[in-house]
Amino acid sequence: MFTPQAVKQPVRKARLPSTPPSYLLPPAERRGDHWAGFRAPWSFRNSQCVCLDPSSQGTMLPRWELSFYLLASLGFHLYSFYEVYKASREHEEELDRQFALEIGTLFGGLKKDPTDFEWSFWMEWGKQRLLRFLFGHVAVSQLANVLARKHRPWILGAYGIWASWCVLGAHGTAIIFLHTLISFCVAQFRSLFLTWLCSLLLLSTLRLQDVEEVKRGWYQTENEYYLLQFTLTVRCLYYTSFSLEFCWQEVPCGSSFYSFPWLVAYVFYYPVFHNGPILSFPEFIAKMQQQEYCSLKSNLSAFAVGLGRLLCYWWLAELMVHLMYMHAIYSSASLLRAVSCWTLGGLALAHVLFFYLKYLVLFGVPALLMRLDGLTPPPLPRCVSTMFSFTGMWRYFDVGLHDFLISTICFKDKEGELTCSTSWGLTGAQSIFVEFEPDER
Repeated sequence: MFTPQAVKQPVRKARLPSTPPSYLLPPAERRGDHWAGFRAPWSFRNSQCVCLDPSSQGTMLPRWELSFYLLASLGFHLYSFYEVYKASREHEEELDRQFALEIGTLFGGLKKDPTDFEWSFWMEWGKQRLLRFLFGHVAVSQLANVLARKHRPWILGAYGIWASWCVLGAHGTAIIFLHTLISFCVAQFRSLFLTWLCSLLLLSTLRLQDVEEVKRGWYQTENEYYLLQFTLTVRCLYYTSFSLEFCWQEVPCGSSFYSFPWLVAYVFYYPVFHNGPILSFPEFIAKMQQQEYCSLKSNLSAFAVGLGRLLCYWWLAELMVHLMYMHAIYSSASLLRAVSCWTLGGLALAHVLFFYLKYLVLFGVPALLMRLDGLTPPPLPRCVSTMFSFTGMWRYFDVGLHDFLISTICFKDKEGELTCSTSWGLTGAQSIFVEFEPDER
């Protein structure tokens, strides 16, 4: 079976294509297309991996052998899940006493494993408030598209500020606005070092105990505080993206897009406000400036299809936590020692596949709304069962975050060539930035 060789990183001077991608705004020197000239030594055609390097001698396996491996993989998945299901049923009473399993209403009264904090947290917030404001964004966006298309970015930005005020309160909205203003002021120095330092300092305030106590005093429940922390984390990536793009602009910057009103519209764009995914600033302004009109009928049909797909993902995720108490078993050391090896393997597999389904839902909802607004969201996570390396997990699971970090390492020089940052200080700042970021995922 042909196995693609590891893709080499682009060299320091790699010529970029002469024609930039269509989704980027002029001038052609805008960042974001630095990987466009990079060509992998293989491609997928008709669901088959085809080698593009004539020096490679790899060939495809026969179709019958590929089918055999597919059936074997499905068999391993199903049998390991069955072992986890049996262990869940055998130890249900013990797990119920230890973790207080919830009685579900979807699958005939089956109990539900509530110990995955992130899933329970976002599902609870979705039922309380977030879904209402997301549907409100859809209504406001469609009305603005028909009645005031030129002013749509400002209308959506104003709606995002109002929704943030309703969900996070005046204090939460004010601190997000303050972080955004500080980042914009520091960006005026056009220093990458100062931009990264500012972002790191703002992000570090999320872990200062005194600041945490002040924030907790603003809310009545811990979930409200955690929602503010998650939102501040994602917003930090957004205003950092704007500040870096501003620093890379030539002096004087003749574009009116690199202004504080555009930054506010970008930071408070509500579908991605609380949990992402990450959308770069050039892509945001490029799509927001398009004046192409898309009929409401076609928008609604695409919305209905996407919503049906998301409901299927949500149903599968809920089915997993009702049939397999994988998170509860994983939290019990005594049960982990008692179960079989097949069950342990099934627990690991169920964890990663549930994580995949969870982010299909959490990223799929904002992606659906972004398409209605004419934006191009990052691709949804790729199924972990089709990956064979952690490199693939990094590249194809959270594509928006991956592209953001890659775009801060490599950039175009004045001659239009790809240049990789050789500043150890900047690279170290990026690493510390990821380390400081609260682990919400």
